[in-house]
Amino acid sequence: MANSDSLDIDEGLYSRQLYVLGHEAMRKMGSSDVLISGMKGLGVEIAKNVILSGVKSVTIHDVGNVHWSDLSSQFYLSEDDLGKNRAEVSQVHLAQLNSYVPVTAFTQQLTESFLAKFQVVVLTDSPLEEQLRIGDFCHTRNIPFISADTKGLFGQLFCDFGTDFVVSDPDGEQPLSSMVHHVSRGQPGVVTCLDERRHGFMDDDFVTFSDIQGMVELNSCEPIKIRVLGSYSFEIGDTTSFSEYEKGGIVTEVKMPARISFEPLRVSIKNPKISTVDPGKLKCFRTLHLTFQALHLFVKEKKQLPKPRDQLDAERLLELTQALNNKASPSVHQDPLDDSLVRIFAYVSAGDLSPINAFLGGVTAQEVMKACSGKFTPLQQWLYFDGSHCLPEEDTLLKKESCAPRQCRYDGQIAVFGADFQERLGKQKYFLVGAGAIGCELLKNFAMIGLGAGKGGSIIVTDMDSIERSNLNRQFLFRASDVSKMKSETAARAIRKMNPMCQVRAHQDLVGPSTEHVYDDDFFQALDGVANALDNIKARMYMDQRCIYYRKPLLESGTLGTKGNTQVIVPFLTETYGTARDTSETAFPMCTLKNFPSTIEHTLQWARDEFEGLFKQQAERVNQYLQDSSFLDRILSQPNAEALETLHSRLVAERPSSWEECIIWARNRWQLLFHNSIQQLLHNFPPDQVTNSGVPFWYGSKRCPHPIQFDSCNRMHLDYIVAAANLYAQTYGLPGSRDRDAIQRSVDAIFVPPFSPKSGVKIHVTDEEMKEFEEDVDLQRLELLRTALADSSPFRAYLMDPIHFEKDDDSNFHMDFIVAASNLRAENYGIPQTDRHKSKLIAGRIIPAIATTTSAVAGLVCLELYKVVWGHRQLSSYRNSFLNLAQPLFAFSQPLQAPVQKYQQKEWTPWDRFEVQGIKADGQEMTLQDMLHCLKTEHQMEVIMLCFGTAMLYAHFWPESKRQKVLAQRVTDLVRSITGEEIPSHLSTLAFEIVCSDEGDEEEDLQLPPVHYHMFQKETDP
Repeated sequence: MANSDSLDIDEGLYSRQLYVLGHEAMRKMGSSDVLISGMKGLGVEIAKNVILSGVKSVTIHDVGNVHWSDLSSQFYLSEDDLGKNRAEVSQVHLAQLNSYVPVTAFTQQLTESFLAKFQVVVLTDSPLEEQLRIGDFCHTRNIPFISADTKGLFGQLFCDFGTDFVVSDPDGEQPLSSMVHHVSRGQPGVVTCLDERRHGFMDDDFVTFSDIQGMVELNSCEPIKIRVLGSYSFEIGDTTSFSEYEKGGIVTEVKMPARISFEPLRVSIKNPKISTVDPGKLKCFRTLHLTFQALHLFVKEKKQLPKPRDQLDAERLLELTQALNNKASPSVHQDPLDDSLVRIFAYVSAGDLSPINAFLGGVTAQEVMKACSGKFTPLQQWLYFDGSHCLPEEDTLLKKESCAPRQCRYDGQIAVFGADFQERLGKQKYFLVGAGAIGCELLKNFAMIGLGAGKGGSIIVTDMDSIERSNLNRQFLFRASDVSKMKSETAARAIRKMNPMCQVRAHQDLVGPSTEHVYDDDFFQALDGVANALDNIKARMYMDQRCIYYRKPLLESGTLGTKGNTQVIVPFLTETYGTARDTSETAFPMCTLKNFPSTIEHTLQWARDEFEGLFKQQAERVNQYLQDSSFLDRILSQPNAEALETLHSRLVAERPSSWEECIIWARNRWQLLFHNSIQQLLHNFPPDQVTNSGVPFWYGSKRCPHPIQFDSCNRMHLDYIVAAANLYAQTYGLPGSRDRDAIQRSVDAIFVPPFSPKSGVKIHVTDEEMKEFEEDVDLQRLELLRTALADSSPFRAYLMDPIHFEKDDDSNFHMDFIVAASNLRAENYGIPQTDRHKSKLIAGRIIPAIATTTSAVAGLVCLELYKVVWGHRQLSSYRNSFLNLAQPLFAFSQPLQAPVQKYQQKEWTPWDRFEVQGIKADGQEMTLQDMLHCLKTEHQMEVIMLCFGTAMLYAHFWPESKRQKVLAQRVTDLVRSITGEEIPSHLSTLAFEIVCSDEGDEEEDLQLPPVHYHMFQKETDP
């Protein structure tokens, strides 16, 4: 994490994680030594994530040697390692993950003197006696202690962080804030917030106030505990001695430290606090609490785990569990005990599954990070996970013989699912879209479970991006030496080392309409399923549509900091990704950004727009004008003169010829933005302005601004000049300067003319007003500009250099400009300013990311993959999930059924379509009339409108002559003539949208299935 003796954080490496944890939590982790015992699949998952997180050091411990069953989920082991110590083999690989975190292997017994060296101790796969012994020691020394274990499809996690653990931030969410409408004087005083949105506070939250006018005593108060009265009001205690409230103010949540006391394992195991991962399964989790204990007794007695699907071993484990249940405390005792669950546990407990380890390993590693940093709420104190729904829906499919070990790398998985299922996994053909954080984790799991690693199987992974240094913190398949290499190729190479039988092919294609000739009918029809590892809604929606079109299962997932979600989409069974989603992009109103900002998000977006407009878009327009002779004519056809104004100013009025002129431009730009425009705004709308309805204009979300006086000694003022002047010079190919002293001297010598607000200047209050104004073109001004620019020959040698925003290069002035511009505008409007780190997060549109969440989410995705491969047909077998590791919160739900629509007594879902064979029995292609007749006779659909994409091919309201003309054409000829384009050669099927008669007013939103028109004769089996 840090350079040698310091705790300075390498922001290039940890950039995404910093947005989740913050600097203080990262520094605390950077001073923490962590011990992780047990280097089987679960232990190495935890170690991997903890090392990536940036603790001070990690010591891995294991006294055992590598067995065949370890290869099922321990991704750093190979057949060549059989018989070697697990810790020593793993250390070589783990040490390469993060150069800032030393990794040491320890292979002796854990003594108290050795344990005392660590700030956190983690045990995996340890005997209960050892857990109790070490748990007692750690509790007395106040060393956070964690015990985790997985057995087949089941997981267990326990946390003890001592008797007085301090949590600095329980959830990591941004503090809530709301604008104040009124504060009453009373006991208690009541705060009413503006009704633009609910305040979101809860009872016993603490808040502070700022910018209150009148009742100024609130502005200097210590954090106040509140009691919520409603969505827009809350109580704050005695305000009778305060001044009368006048107007304005912001109320902001304050995160207060919380102290938590934990019980030691020896006490907690008898009366456990079990986290309600799924409230409906609390009885199941209590049974698992007893069964895990009984398993330790079984192993102590038999010297081994229960054999897969062995009835005698299952009955013995059940007897031991029943005995514990009879002695259990009321909080655990089950009456009756879930015997079937205990038997299933026994059947699969010898198994070791990569997806289960990935999920619990991610969750456990996050608890380690909490223990180190005090950031987020720790688990209190037990967590159980039940993955038994991954077993086949028909229990008779699995027998003792099929689950017996084969002395192969998949033995840990065969123990759970049998050898036949392993063969089925190997034959799968899967398409993975994206090789970033989630993509790396999915590929690792795919390799471990043997997906596509058998005869006829394959994995195709595509990603068009190359590896950046910031990826190394969470995309664990990549190393520093891989920076600038392609992600897909590097990831594919890495998982081949994990499993040499893995048949993976790497592509670098963007998946979208432009590559449908690559990912065509043949490609998709050969697939068994698709997994998304994407970071934007547009790409997810596209893949959703492709999977609907080809009727392929889709495994969907995403993360945002400590939050993650998964969705399984199964043809003809579940709803699709886009069924219930609002995919519209949200944006701030333009008038808010331009004249009435009220939050730092507004000023940062405004600054980003300034950057794009000044240094990218204007330069691109100039180049288009200089290189394209038709550009001016196209601009003249638009309903505004903005583009011509840009060309005139950049080519005629403002073109600099020296660095000094760039400084002058930047100084004048500063004056315009942060002084003159604010003066003009206040001239149009004075501070005491009242609307026609008698309400103050500057009220609520409209913050009354004030102009700033330029001061070259003010660092932020000069930051803007330095950044803006250098960026402006770059667009013209002029050399800039970093000499702040010289720039300051130049600025001080610049004469800036005084500004007087003008009457008659229109300032728009709403976006609607702005749109109306843009339609009112000044034709005379337009003609003057056109005349001035008619001859571009004098400017041909002056092509400009558009600047593309790059947030991660701190030497390019991009973020310098954004931070200075945003904070100066925030100062104009009395908005609290923000630092460079948060500015980069918001303006750079960075998605916070952390390795732990990614690991957990990928594990859950692969559990659903098991079910898809089994071919589960019961909706209740599948699980969608949402998790927030910060709280920690886990929610699992049954997917929604595919929505059913009905038309003329026929029902269908989004997975249905009308199939039409375009080639008739005589070998001739159908005419449009033939196709419409087919739809009417075979599907009772009276088509009155037919569309191909955005092109209308037929409509009943067309004149008779036009209708007859198109009805007589062959379908493919009609498509070519209407669209004006050839049908791509890779297409074998055309998809048409239809509207039918007699749908009725009540069914106006009805979406009829598409028509799939097959252009070629289907091949038949000989």
